[in-house]
Amino acid sequence: MTMMERAECLALLADQQVGRVVHGGGPLPAVVPVTYALDGEDVLLRTLASSQLAAAVGRVVAFEVDEVEPALRAGWSVVLQGRLERVTGPEQAERAERLVEAWAPGPRDLLLRVRPTLVSGRRIRPATGARARTG
Repeated sequence: MTMMERAECLALLADQQVGRVVHGGGPLPAVVPVTYALDGEDVLLRTLASSQLAAAVGRVVAFEVDEVEPALRAGWSVVLQGRLERVTGPEQAERAERLVEAWAPGPRDLLLRVRPTLVSGRRIRPATGARARTG
């Protein structure tokens, strides 16, 4: 297993569209799958104004994306930590609306961003000569 540099982590995030936001909005941590777009280092996402995620605005959250190849026993994981904020201002809102496509049906009118203060990532590669598992 190897640790990844910030630039590699962000490059991997830029190529994906689905991640998970982890927040402590209640007595237990909550994990919410979201579609997102990367804008510089910021993670942009859309949600309902009445959602559990909307209630976490202003709190520090974790955002995680990974990709695994079980047959090769390989993959990577990237985690960002930062404050969940509303996207404000007409120009930023217009940009976020263009960049983020919500997959869930219905309106997703609240635009949010995670501004990362910490970025970390790990990659595991198959050992040399490793074979795919057969079941």
